[in-house]
Amino acid sequence: MYSVFYVAQALTTLQWNRLSDHVGRKPVILTGLFGISVSMFLFGLSKTFGGLILSRVLCGALNGNGGVIKSMMIDVTDSSNVAKAYGFLPIPWMTGNTLGPLIGGSLSHPADRFPRLFGQSTFLKTYPYFLACAGPALFTAVTWLVTYMLLQETVPTTTSLWSLIRNKCRTFVHTKLPQPDTSNSHTVQGSSDDSKPLPLRALMTPRVLIATLNYATLALIDIALRSLIPVFYSTPVNMGGLGLDPPRIGNILAVFGIANGLFQVFFFARLHDRFGTKVVYTCGVASSVPTIIAFPIINMLSLTYGIGTAVWFAVGLQLTMSIALNMCYACAAMYIAAASPNRASLGATNGLAHTVAACVRIIGPASAMSMFSFSVRDPYYAWAVYYFMMMLGLLAIGVSFLLPRQMWTRGN
Repeated sequence: MYSVFYVAQALTTLQWNRLSDHVGRKPVILTGLFGISVSMFLFGLSKTFGGLILSRVLCGALNGNGGVIKSMMIDVTDSSNVAKAYGFLPIPWMTGNTLGPLIGGSLSHPADRFPRLFGQSTFLKTYPYFLACAGPALFTAVTWLVTYMLLQETVPTTTSLWSLIRNKCRTFVHTKLPQPDTSNSHTVQGSSDDSKPLPLRALMTPRVLIATLNYATLALIDIALRSLIPVFYSTPVNMGGLGLDPPRIGNILAVFGIANGLFQVFFFARLHDRFGTKVVYTCGVASSVPTIIAFPIINMLSLTYGIGTAVWFAVGLQLTMSIALNMCYACAAMYIAAASPNRASLGATNGLAHTVAACVRIIGPASAMSMFSFSVRDPYYAWAVYYFMMMLGLLAIGVSFLLPRQMWTRGN
């Protein structure tokens, strides 16, 4: 169920981002917010596994906002302030990762938790998770309203959806008719016009492929780590984990989310301006290696000394090192934006990168969890999962050397 969201997103995010180059960013963002709100309501009303799957598929299929919002940020910034703007990107994630579990845990099974308020509600007894889903869904609905009223469109020239469909149909009909041989006089359409989105094949340039490959390897190692950390923390010590209970794990991850968001806001732009995009990105993906090495060290410390000062210091150090990995997302977004053949194709370029990232996020958690289960079952292969994770980290480091030290420019 976790992966079906990314499957649906992988199939649609490129189309949403390409559409934003034509009809504007705002309509696509509004559609994504609408999809999130509806899917959350459906999730809370689902009584079967199929219903849960359907709601997750709907959420992924209607949600291409990640790339579209990054394109919008590039639209309204320049080289003097883009790093500061991207430093604020983790704030929504920090807020969601901190408040989401609290809302979900507090509002699930309300008839049992708050019998005086909801004990007589047959509806909430039948759908015990509706209130936990309705809270975020209503918040998203309010966000939709605020976006509709206040958000300014950033694409200078937009086309209505109906006009776009009509032009596509007309082009399709014309391509079916015999055309005179004009191969000597035609080039890739739109390559000389910076104000028009380019066709998809024109995006397949070396720089776009390099930026996309780096974003994909970053997404793979990051989601594998984020999936492994809570499982490792909850696994018994004698089986290779840390043996913590869920409330304590939730508190640790909440503190990490807050610390990560604050660090990005206050320090990312300074580090970027001081060392440059390439250095920050390479050091960030390199931090995945000591983060992975910390797993067996934490387990050995807990076996030797129990859950004490040494273990908590190691856990804090591991999570602190992983903050550097999160800085890579802003750097990768800058490289993707710079790789775009022209400014009018920024959405399509972001969509291509997010499509590939969604594909690796389908396999990342499953592969990491499978390797961890394999390691737990057989003590002889206890470190197999860490060798596997190290391979992913080294792959991301190796691919990062393909990035230029100086950011690409569209003139070269």
